Amino acid sequence: MSLIEARGICKTFNGRSGEHIPAVDQLSLAIEDEEFVVIVGPSGCGKSTFLQMVGGLERPTSGTLRIEGQPIDGPDSRCGIVFQEYLLFPWKTVQGNIAFGPSLRGLSKGEITSLCTHYIELVGLQNFASSYPHELSGGMKQRVAIARALANQPRVLLMDEPFGALDALTRESMQWELLRIWEDARCTVVFVTHSITEAVLLADRVIVMSKRPGRIKKDIAIGLPRPRTRQLSASAEFLKYESMLKQLVWEEV
Repeated sequence: MSLIEARGICKTFNGRSGEHIPAVDQLSLAIEDEEFVVIVGPSGCGKSTFLQMVGGLERPTSGTLRIEGQPIDGPDSRCGIVFQEYLLFPWKTVQGNIAFGPSLRGLSKGEITSLCTHYIELVGLQNFASSYPHELSGGMKQRVAIARALANQPRVLLMDEPFGALDALTRESMQWELLRIWEDARCTVVFVTHSITEAVLLADRVIVMSKRPGRIKKDIAIGLPRPRTRQLSASAEFLKYESMLKQLVWEEV
C-alpha cells in the first residue's frame, strides 16, 4: 500500500454564473513513503488544488484520496503544509511560531522545548530563536515556516511554491537547504513549482500535468544520484531531464 493514493480524482468549482468549472480530471497517483515528488504544469492546471485536497483543505468532487489507507476527510495532522506566503504569527518569536503546533498537541514543556531546539538547529536559525518575523529576511521566514511544519512531525510535507516569492539567489540557496533538511527529516514531500530546474534538482519523480482540467500527462522518475550536488546540476544528464520537462510543459501552454 502506498502512503498516498489518489484514484480517479475530479474537482469541479462553481463559477459566478453557476457554471461548473473543472479543475482536475481523472487524476490517479500513488506516492511512496519518504519519496520527494514534484508537480509541474501550466498555470491553472490544478497543481495547487490537488495539493490542497491531499492536505484536506479541499474535497474531491469525485474519486478516492487516501493516506495510509484511510480516506482524507479534512485537515490531518499527518500532513504539514508550507505555502508561498509565510503565514507566520507576527506577534510570536521564531521559537514561539515553531512551538505553536506541538503545544496544541498537548506535549509537555520539556518536549516542546526539545522539538523547537532540534528544528531551529535543523534550519540553521540558532541565533534567531528570539527574533520576530519582521526582523527576518524572506529566506529566514520560509525556514521558520518549514521548521514549524516539521515540528508537528508529519508523515507528509506539502509545499505549494514555497520559494516563489524569493529573489533568485535566495531561492537557489533555499533549494539546497531544503535538500539538506529533507535528508535529515526523511518525510514524504509533495512539492508544487513552476520552475523546471527546481523540479529536476529536488525530485525523485516529476509529475507533469496537462492544461485545465488537469490530468497527469507524464510521470517521470529522475534518475540522478543523491545527495544532489552543484556539479550534478550542470551535468549533461541534468540538462537532458530539464530539456525534456520543458518541452512537455511548453506543449500545454
